[in-house]
Amino acid sequence: MVNRESEKDATQVGKGNWEAFDLPLETIYKAAAEWSQTLAGVARPWLCWNVSDRWCQLQQRLIQEVGWTPVVGFDPRRRPSKVLPGSIMLDFNAHFGFEVMWPHFPLEFAFLFANRLAFWHADLLCSLRTMHTLRDIFESLGDGSMAAVRDNGGRRNFFNFRHHRYWELVGCTTRAASADQFEHGCGWWRHFKDHPRCMDEDERRRRARYYYDSGVGIMYWKRRCGGLVNDIPERLVAEGHCTSINRKSYRQVDPGGPRNLGAEIDLNFDIEEVAARLGIAHLL
Repeated sequence: MVNRESEKDATQVGKGNWEAFDLPLETIYKAAAEWSQTLAGVARPWLCWNVSDRWCQLQQRLIQEVGWTPVVGFDPRRRPSKVLPGSIMLDFNAHFGFEVMWPHFPLEFAFLFANRLAFWHADLLCSLRTMHTLRDIFESLGDGSMAAVRDNGGRRNFFNFRHHRYWELVGCTTRAASADQFEHGCGWWRHFKDHPRCMDEDERRRRARYYYDSGVGIMYWKRRCGGLVNDIPERLVAEGHCTSINRKSYRQVDPGGPRNLGAEIDLNFDIEEVAARLGIAHLL
């Protein structure tokens, strides 16, 4: 499949891209052992990714409202200024020093540090009713299964199954599901054809025909490896997704440069208005 963006720049490993991966896996195992220690005794961790302090703090309060523990990770370009009492900050980049890190990086290795790990986009807010629905879905998952938002690529790719994927907009994985995905070389990172567990040349050629983007490997795991995925309808969370997708009026801070979500989310969305619309203004 044609990749429409450069995948060879120095930021790609931190974003989660097997094509650019050049580290010994042992370095990740060593880092993950520390992540596991930090989360010891945390039964219901929910990963937040800080790009804007106000949005992340509201996400933390939403997570705490449903009895889960916010785990605050961050892009090195935007370290959080405040982590709420009851939340846990975890520097997933401490061992690596990447210029950029996306939540996809630790999410790929969830089996190394959590029995169950929920996650969502930094630009997603939900009503309390939706939060309770998500909580019930996540807590009902048996070990070996997961939940995520299905993305068929719109009308243009509806029948092009090689473009179908699962989207990390919101979801939850379990240790056994994450471990099985890793062993089959079918996780969250881009270019799953280059996963170190995919060593058969015929299999690599088969995977090379699939779309390169993140989450395609999860769909492949479900369809070809018997993986168990509980589909979360996008419409369940769409009203609180503060995204550039299908928004012609969306403004970029630097149209010709790398995207700065932290600046753009505040430029394009009023958190007070979004919170009021969702009925969660009292948590600001």
